[in-house]
Amino acid sequence: MADRLFASFLLIVTLAYAYIAWTLIQAPFQYDPLGPESWPRILAGAAIPCILYILWRPDAEPFAVTKYTWFRIALMVVLLFAYAELYEPLGFIISTILFGTIVALTLGAPRLGALAFGLGVGVFGYLLCFTLMGLNLPEGETVEAALEFFRGDAE
Repeated sequence: MADRLFASFLLIVTLAYAYIAWTLIQAPFQYDPLGPESWPRILAGAAIPCILYILWRPDAEPFAVTKYTWFRIALMVVLLFAYAELYEPLGFIISTILFGTIVALTLGAPRLGALAFGLGVGVFGYLLCFTLMGLNLPEGETVEAALEFFRGDAE
């Protein structure tokens, strides 16, 4: 019963979000192939069928969350905020490597595996988004400053 109540509330919120995504979000120009209004539309389009599935077939078992799980959820929220704050100053690659590594460690990966995951997501994610999709990703203010510093010393 709780699943259906939560899903009903979430469906109302998601339908409002979809309405905003399809009617109110308008970009004066598109600076990437998909455009800034595409991602909210894609998210709403993916969320609505998932929520309808939960309404149609809720879990048969009750959902119980331990204190440790609540701690990990809170930690993930903090990590997402930290990633968002570090995204511009450190750039896509470095901030994604840090985020991916810490998340993998939090989920129980061995240190070397977590570092490999973070490096893979950061580097291959950049190659995928920048070269294949043509998205503009930040290089990072810190990286730019370091490059300028070393270029200045080299001359």
